[in-house]
Amino acid sequence: MSTAESAEDALALAHRDLPDLALLEIVLPEVDGYEVLRRFRYHLDVPVIVVTGRHREGRRTEMDEVLCLEMGADDYVTRPFEFEVLAARIKVVLRRYRREAPPAAEVTSLVVGDLEIDPAAHIVRLGGQTIGLPPREFELLYALALEPGHVLSVNKLLARVWGAEYVGNHQIVYVHIRWLRDLLENDAARPQRIVTVRGVGYKLVPQDLEDESAA
Repeated sequence: MSTAESAEDALALAHRDLPDLALLEIVLPEVDGYEVLRRFRYHLDVPVIVVTGRHREGRRTEMDEVLCLEMGADDYVTRPFEFEVLAARIKVVLRRYRREAPPAAEVTSLVVGDLEIDPAAHIVRLGGQTIGLPPREFELLYALALEPGHVLSVNKLLARVWGAEYVGNHQIVYVHIRWLRDLLENDAARPQRIVTVRGVGYKLVPQDLEDESAA
């Protein structure tokens, strides 16, 4: 376990010796803690749990938690807390990141219209071009691609991608669906590929190359 007294020291330490997980306080002197969170999540691809004393009127605010999740945090814990609670949350996040790959016989590439997903190589190709996806977005897309054209509920996606203990935490799915659309849709504001079925969930709709060129 390593500690750092400043955000820059923490990032430098993480670049030199990539950690399994980072605990981050977002209330930092002379630096935007949210920017540090973003850099950990995207430049280092390290799971991050926000551990903060930020309160409003003595209570955690949902706005702070939602913002941290949107910035890429894997969990959000406020002080004071029991160490056992934090340890349990760390185990859940690490278990998610270290989930064992399915047997080789079950790992197959999926083709959904112009989209190809290779789970063994962790590669996504869109119209023949490779698209880089972070691990969570990749798992979410793969879950949808396993049943193309079928609507998957938010809770089902949570259970398959994050684990059953996250069922009910719908905001996580909303955030990552939005990021997926930014990467895969021609117009993320009018998605044609990852479609919302209101009150039900999401489905992956096959798109052919002809459809993309005509759009």
